[in-house]
Amino acid sequence: MSNTYFQFKEFIVHQEHTAMKVCTDACFFGAWAIDKETLQKASSVLDIGTGTGLLSLMVAQKNKHGKITAVEIEPNAASQAVSNFTLSPWKERLALVNASIQNFASTTSATFDCIISNPPFFESDLPSPNDNKNLAAHSVALPWETFAQVVSKLLNDDGCLYVIIPSIRAYTMQKLMVTNGIHLIEETTVFNKEKQLPFRSFLQFKKVTEKPASIERNKLYIKDPTNEYTDTFKSLLKAYYLQF
Repeated sequence: MSNTYFQFKEFIVHQEHTAMKVCTDACFFGAWAIDKETLQKASSVLDIGTGTGLLSLMVAQKNKHGKITAVEIEPNAASQAVSNFTLSPWKERLALVNASIQNFASTTSATFDCIISNPPFFESDLPSPNDNKNLAAHSVALPWETFAQVVSKLLNDDGCLYVIIPSIRAYTMQKLMVTNGIHLIEETTVFNKEKQLPFRSFLQFKKVTEKPASIERNKLYIKDPTNEYTDTFKSLLKAYYLQF
């Protein structure tokens, strides 16, 4: 049985009412993204599909002044995120909208300096019998084409998008974003350990009119050959994980 909460150094994430629980790759992604100066200094941040509110809380811990808007379609997860935000030291800078991102985009005039998302990314995989988990994990409610269009509408010029997806689909996301005027500037490929296939990609895009001259490409490993966390993993997560 999954734990009903996950204790971080500066905040707690209760998750008993959410289908998608706190997981290592999401924490790694959040720490990687907020390590970027553009996200640390952003005045306005949008978290698409916030779930428990994990990424918004990680951003709020490092970004000391920005306002963070979290959008979540599933009512139970949205309620849980509100509770987690209220318990945090940054509740005045965190706002939750319980709606689909499509509805939010069609009704708001706001735009954002940065967008962060751990979006639904399973398409042809066998759905779960849990409808709420399907909303969180499968891209039926939010097709990637729609995701790219929404990001283009809501992101400020020169703004950055940070997104985590399966490595085998990174190029698909890149093509969809380019079609909407958003260009890849960094791809970090994530491996559980060396000599294993990559399983996630952390992507940073920028909304610019001209294609960047080059794309920064990096690799990150969660575990070393002795099955201990790598120094890079510990360095990124030390501000969050109790054991580091």
